[in-house]
Amino acid sequence: MRRIVLGVALLVLAACVPPEEPTGAEDFAAYCSACHGPAAKGDGTMVSGLTAKPADLTRLSRRNGGEFPKLRVMAKIWGYTGGRDGAAIMPNFGPLLDSPLVPYDSGDGRETPTPLRLVQLAEHIERLQE
Repeated sequence: MRRIVLGVALLVLAACVPPEEPTGAEDFAAYCSACHGPAAKGDGTMVSGLTAKPADLTRLSRRNGGEFPKLRVMAKIWGYTGGRDGAAIMPNFGPLLDSPLVPYDSGDGRETPTPLRLVQLAEHIERLQE
């Protein structure tokens, strides 16, 4: 009987622990790699069905004078730079990355409450720079 009570107690405690958020690499694999490719080179399996080739995400720093454009990358992922009248090819991933807010400085010297998963995804893309 004591084992049953202990087992039930452990199950109740486990239910109280919030699930871990996916990592940036996991979100990239789930949401980005189909278009941008597993290595972020713009060669995903969905490329043939797109009207424009996805960006090679490994060259963002190189195309930006050696600086990774954190704020611009996060805005693009979240859907803030969707083009005129929402005509962008890249979907808005904001709703899919909704998560607890963390203070984050994207390089402008200001800590702004930012969804954790968005930060993790941008940092993952930053690590892919060549």
